Amino acid sequence: MADSDNDDLKAADAKELHRAVREEGEDELRRPVGSLFWPGLAAGMAISASLIAEAALYAKLPATPWRDLVVALGYPLGFLIVILGRMQLFTESTITAMLPLVTTPTRWALLRTLRLWGIVLFANLLGTAISGALIAHGLLGSDEVRGAALAISAKITELSPLATFINAIPAGFMIAILAWALPNAREQSFWIIVAFTYVLTAAGFSHSVVGSDEAFLLMFAGKTGLWQTLIELIAPAVLGNLVGGAGIFALLAHGQVKAEMDGEAT
Repeated sequence: MADSDNDDLKAADAKELHRAVREEGEDELRRPVGSLFWPGLAAGMAISASLIAEAALYAKLPATPWRDLVVALGYPLGFLIVILGRMQLFTESTITAMLPLVTTPTRWALLRTLRLWGIVLFANLLGTAISGALIAHGLLGSDEVRGAALAISAKITELSPLATFINAIPAGFMIAILAWALPNAREQSFWIIVAFTYVLTAAGFSHSVVGSDEAFLLMFAGKTGLWQTLIELIAPAVLGNLVGGAGIFALLAHGQVKAEMDGEAT
């Protein structure tokens, strides 16, 4: 019994983590459209809890040099709801869907990966658009929270599309690491999510889904136009997250176990 308990406490090595995340990705690739769309829509709406929590803190705190660090404590809330609730988040799917593709690069895997990303991203953006519209029209949160949310969201317009793209690469990388680490986290999942997402926002990195909530809020409040919202604010963040998650981290994660997997195959 003691040996069994010790085995349960052992952390999975890189190869075991690769297998766990890859198998999860393979399951995701086979899911029907509805099983991707509805959890994706729910995730897009639920992630707005991050912006609302930040806005509630922002509204109550004085304008001091440390306010942004305290406001950032609200940012993990939406991620906790989405990830622990097993909803579909685009930035998480960048690595889970990519590992099956880089392990077995077939046409089926490529088309299924693009299908997964397309459905989940569309559903996430539809959810954040709904939430952004509700906040903008005073139907979600108080007027005080609405004003604070607009002040927080306005910061994303200070970056050029290129700067947003570059800023989004480390965000995609960090969320991919988070998805990679969670199978090992067990009871510490809550704190792992909080730590990663807090650092993400405190460092000023661009997350495409939370950022789209902010972008749509600005659009529905009449602060930005449709072109600026979709092309200059959201699209660069999506591309940057893909480069960081599906590109850099997924290839590194696969590269560290590729030799062992090839050895097993032979």
